[in-house]
Amino acid sequence: MRIKATLDRIPGGMMVVPLLLAATINTLFPDLLRIGNFTEALFVKSAGALIALFLLCAGAQINLRNVGAAAAKGATLLAVKWVVGAAVGLIAYALAGPEGLFLGLVPLAIVAAMTNSNGGLYVAVVGQYGKADDKAAYSLLALNDGPFLTMVALTIFGAMGFVDGFFSFVSFISVLLPILVGVFLGNADEDMRAFLSKGSDMLIPFFAFALGMGINFAAIINGGAAGVLLGVITVLFTGTAGFLVFRMLGWNPIVGAAEGSTAGNAVATPMAIATANAAFMPLANLATVQVAASTVTTAILLPLYISFLVKRTGAKSNTEDSSPSTASATPAAR
Repeated sequence: MRIKATLDRIPGGMMVVPLLLAATINTLFPDLLRIGNFTEALFVKSAGALIALFLLCAGAQINLRNVGAAAAKGATLLAVKWVVGAAVGLIAYALAGPEGLFLGLVPLAIVAAMTNSNGGLYVAVVGQYGKADDKAAYSLLALNDGPFLTMVALTIFGAMGFVDGFFSFVSFISVLLPILVGVFLGNADEDMRAFLSKGSDMLIPFFAFALGMGINFAAIINGGAAGVLLGVITVLFTGTAGFLVFRMLGWNPIVGAAEGSTAGNAVATPMAIATANAAFMPLANLATVQVAASTVTTAILLPLYISFLVKRTGAKSNTEDSSPSTASATPAAR
């Protein structure tokens, strides 16, 4: 069987196929792999640890003389994601009907879903199509985890007052630290850089599968058509905006599109904000299920959209770019 060759022929196949396979298993047979010990630890609960190891390996490929590129890309992705999400949310608030909905969507759900991205999906995409500085840009993207940037958006257009305590500096450092450890190892020892360069690509299908085990297709049904619409808007608006901005700046546009998703932790944002301001409580439950539906929808749709963009642009994955003569080179040298 030529499993790897088959996956390589599918754009984003190393990410898409394991993720959708796991999501199908989790929806139809949720307890199949939840049997404890090594099986559950690897196939169900490993996403966080494997992504952290992926980031460490990616950090080792960063030459400190070129660190500015990673910061610039991370800041650009963060800004594009937030600006698009806040702008659509503002339009929704302005055009919402007397029941407080816009096209059946809660404006709060729009802001929460569109300003918060799935870091696992981003890492999976750039792991296959990006460079070392694209992977390291993830450290800045940790800023959009949770309700903090949603609160900022709501504050700016006067929906509510700013509430302290929604952004944890410790959480930000906890995302950054594995990258910093990798940066230190790679810059302290070229042999360690070469050794760790072999780890990134291998980890992608494994943490993609673990991410899929957190997806249940039933969330799409519970969120209804409006929740699916929110997921489609998130992918097309924020993903396309990232794609266009990165292409305009001369960077890999596939990496820009990788931010077009909704993170699982965004599901908690409507209730967090409603707790801070009771004015949001009447629609908080509806907003929650719509964000949940968007999370699942973007987890399915974004990889497919990335595949479409890859075909349109002729982008090649890192494995396709490798050849016997370059396989031993570090990603930073390619």
